[in-house]
Amino acid sequence: MKPDDELCLCFHISWRKVINYIRVHRIQRPSQLAECGGAGTGCGWCRKQLERLTHLVTEVPPPSDEVEQWLADRSPNKEIYAQGRSKYRQELGLEDRPSDPSH
Repeated sequence: MKPDDELCLCFHISWRKVINYIRVHRIQRPSQLAECGGAGTGCGWCRKQLERLTHLVTEVPPPSDEVEQWLADRSPNKEIYAQGRSKYRQELGLEDRPSDPSH
């Protein structure tokens, strides 16, 4: 992932925004990130990543000039992440299923 890729796909919140929010507001619990544009309050797919990111940024903060490499080393592939979310939402019944073209 890159810093400007979306972490919370429901509310279009980037990894960079969440990382900066954790640093600036000294977040200790992932639930506090709901104040960061609603991150984690939509479908719930990003909650595990928010928890992991909160821990990582608190324990091993990224150097300001190396955020891109720091994130690339610690985050999932963008396409796989989006596919996983789509499957997760389908399982919850939140995602529109492809319609039958014969109707």
